[in-house]
Amino acid sequence: MSDKFDSFSDLLCAALGDRLDPADSLLGLFADDVIFEFPYAPDGLPKRLDGTAALAAHLERLGPLLSFGPMELGNVYADGATVIFEFSCSGKGVATGAPYNQAYISVVTLRDGRIAHYRDYWNPLVVLTALGGNEAAAAAFAGAA
Repeated sequence: MSDKFDSFSDLLCAALGDRLDPADSLLGLFADDVIFEFPYAPDGLPKRLDGTAALAAHLERLGPLLSFGPMELGNVYADGATVIFEFSCSGKGVATGAPYNQAYISVVTLRDGRIAHYRDYWNPLVVLTALGGNEAAAAAFAGAA
C-alpha cells in the first residue's frame, strides 16, 4: 500500500481500513447526520458542519479556492470506534497561487461503518496565506470574491 493518495476518499479508506464500509463516493463514507468540526478555523470559515448536505456544500465551496496535490498518510492510532490519523498535503490557493502545504491531525468516530464525527485540526495560517489573508479568505468562502 502506498502512503500517498490523490484523493481524500482514498486517504480516508487507507487510514480507517476495514472499519469503514466501502462507498461509491466521498460523501457515501459519511453518516447522513455526520458532524464535521474545524476547531482552528479562522473567522469567516465554518467551524462546524451538520449532515452530509452541509458537507457537500462546503466541499463545493472549497473546490474553487484551493488546489490540492498529493496527500501523504502518516501515523494512524485506533481505539475502538475512534481513529486518529496524521496526514499532509501540498497545494496552492487558486486565486493567489500561494502555497497550501498543510499538516492535519484528524479524529474520526465511526458508527455502523460510516464516519459519524470528524474533527479536523490544521494550521489556520496556512489557509489564510493560501487564500490571501483573513478578509480575502472570508470573502472567497462566502462567494463575494
